[in-house]
Amino acid sequence: MNIAQKYVDGLKKAYYENDGQKKWDDFEKVMHGASTDDLERLRRLYPDIPNSLLQLLEIVDGTYWREYDNQTVSLLFLGSDMEEYPYYLLSTQQMIDTKDNFKEWGEYLITREFDDILVDEGICDSLDKLYWLHFSDCMNNGGTSQLFIDFSPSEKGKKGQVLRYLHDSDELVIIADSFDAYLQMLMDNEYDFITEDVVEEW
Repeated sequence: MNIAQKYVDGLKKAYYENDGQKKWDDFEKVMHGASTDDLERLRRLYPDIPNSLLQLLEIVDGTYWREYDNQTVSLLFLGSDMEEYPYYLLSTQQMIDTKDNFKEWGEYLITREFDDILVDEGICDSLDKLYWLHFSDCMNNGGTSQLFIDFSPSEKGKKGQVLRYLHDSDELVIIADSFDAYLQMLMDNEYDFITEDVVEEW
């Protein structure tokens, strides 16, 4: 079993254990994986995209206001290093559409314009070199936090590292060395972003 399938199986169990069985079952009835064409488009944009993310998208092509068979799905599917704080998985199309969005508003972080904002030294300082895959938005539609795979690290970083942007107070930090390590972190933390309160509210 690959890590993506292992992750999804564990997530299903977490929903079941937190009174979310109906929510998960309703989602499972309609969701499907990304098409071969969409996955190939994503590969062309990101030749180094990790297999584990592709495998995850082969199971479910997004949970962020995603249309499946004329039904809109919004299911909290991921987490980060912030305890009990959930995120959505973007679809392949959303990942493609938001490819350069960070460059439009995040220059002040990359250039370290403000000394009091935390930006990990493993993140590059050139907007021209920036090459990120935006794969997740937090539960309030990304306004507070977003997640990225970084293919353009500084010399102190690692290609493929996972980044978390947080707003108020702003910070941009590395939370895992790879997407595999990121999924493993969520599993090791026992899917702590899925709680009875989260299931009931969302």
